[in-house]
Amino acid sequence: MVAVTVTRRSRSFVAPSPAPAPAAEAQTLELSAIDRVPGLRHNVRSLHVFRGGGDGGGEMLRRPAAVIRAALARALADYPPFAGRFAGSLLAVDACVACTGEGAWFVEAAVDCSLDDVNGMEYPLMISEEELLPAPDDGVDPTSIPVMIQVTEFTCGGFIFGLVAVHTLADGLGAAQFIGAIAEHARGVDKPKVAPVWDRALMPNPPRLPPGPPPSFRSFGFQHFSTDVTSDRIAHFKTEYFRAFGQYCSTFDVATAKVWQARTRAVGYNPEAQVHMCFFANTRHLLTQVLPKDGGYYGNCFYPVTVTAKAEDVTTKELLEVIKMIRDGKARLPMEFAKWASGDVKIDPYELTFEHNVLFVSDWTRLGFFEVDYGWGTPSHIIPFTYAEYMAVAVLGAPPMPKKGTRIMTQCVEDSHIKEFQEEMKAFV
Repeated sequence: MVAVTVTRRSRSFVAPSPAPAPAAEAQTLELSAIDRVPGLRHNVRSLHVFRGGGDGGGEMLRRPAAVIRAALARALADYPPFAGRFAGSLLAVDACVACTGEGAWFVEAAVDCSLDDVNGMEYPLMISEEELLPAPDDGVDPTSIPVMIQVTEFTCGGFIFGLVAVHTLADGLGAAQFIGAIAEHARGVDKPKVAPVWDRALMPNPPRLPPGPPPSFRSFGFQHFSTDVTSDRIAHFKTEYFRAFGQYCSTFDVATAKVWQARTRAVGYNPEAQVHMCFFANTRHLLTQVLPKDGGYYGNCFYPVTVTAKAEDVTTKELLEVIKMIRDGKARLPMEFAKWASGDVKIDPYELTFEHNVLFVSDWTRLGFFEVDYGWGTPSHIIPFTYAEYMAVAVLGAPPMPKKGTRIMTQCVEDSHIKEFQEEMKAFV
C-alpha cells in the first residue's frame, strides 16, 4: 500500500454569483410535509471519481477545483436554498429554509499520487473517505449547512468530487439535479436545461398524525460487503420472470430480491418471524397534475414502500417468487401514496423503524449522478456512504467503467453471519 497524503489547500464558503439583490431580510421558504420528516435531517455522503483528462506531468490549464468552485457559485444563484440555512424546528413543524446567501462550504484539496496508485478508489479504499469528504469548522453542526463539497485533485489529472448534502432539502433526484446544474455551468452552459422548481406547496400536506414511540437506534455491528453482478446474469432472471408471470421486472427487483433472500437465509430468523424490505419510491409520476410538466422539482418527493413476509417464505421460495413480492409492493404504491396524501392513514408511513429484521435498499443508478460531466467526462464510478450503524442497508450502484452490470454494496449482516451471506451472494453472481 502506498503512503498517501491529502492536503486541503483552502476551505471557505462559496456565495451565489451573481449575488442576489439586497433585501431587508432573507427570504424564508417553507418546507413540505415530506421534507420535514425528522429522519431526513442527516447528511448523505458520497465520492464521485473522475478519471479526468490532464497530462499528469504539468499544471493543467483548467484545474477541476477552480472550475467547479466558480460553477458552484453560479448554480447557487439558480438554487438559493442551497446557499441558505435551516431555521425553525422539525418537531414543531415550523422548519424552513432562510435564503441568507451565506453559501455552500467548499474545500480544495490535492493528493500526491495518481488514481491508479490507489487502485482507482476501489474497495478496500486506500484513502479514507474522511480525507476526501468535506467537513465544516470545529463546532459547526454539519446538518446546518445544506451542501458541502470537496474537490481533491490527483497528479494524473483525475479528481474526486466529495459531496455531503442534507436530505431535508432534496431527495436523490433533486440533489443530482443541482449537481448537474453545477456541471453544466462548469462546461460553460449559460442556463441549465432544467429550470429549478422550489414550490413545496405543490406537495400533499395531510394532517399530522400523533407521533409514535421514538425509534430505536441500536448499533448492530453490520459488516460491509460488495459484489458485482453481470448484466447477463440480471437479464437471465428478467427473462425467467417474464416466462413465469408474463410481466417485466427491473434490475432493482432482481438484485433486491437476492439480497433480501440471502440476508434472511444467512441470519437464520425464526421461520414464522416477519422480515421487511423497505425502499423509497419516487412519486413524481403520481403528481403530474400539480408538478411542472418540464420537471425541475428538487424537493423530497418519495414514499417509503415496505414489503413484509414470513422469513420462511423469503428463504424457501424460488427467487422469482421473492421478486414477485417486491413487484406487488411496487404495485401498491399509487394507492398507498394517495391514502397518505388524503390523510386516510392511522400510522405515519414516514416514521420508520430500524429493527434488525428491516432491510433498507437504495438505488443510485437512476438518480442522474452517473451522467454528470464537469468537462472531463462522466464519473468512472460513485461510492455512496448511506450506511448507519442502526440500519441494515443495501445500495445498488455500478462497477467502475468500463465494467458493465450492477454493483451491490451492503452493510446488513454481522460478522457471525457474513460468511453465509457472502456464499449466498456469490452463488447468485
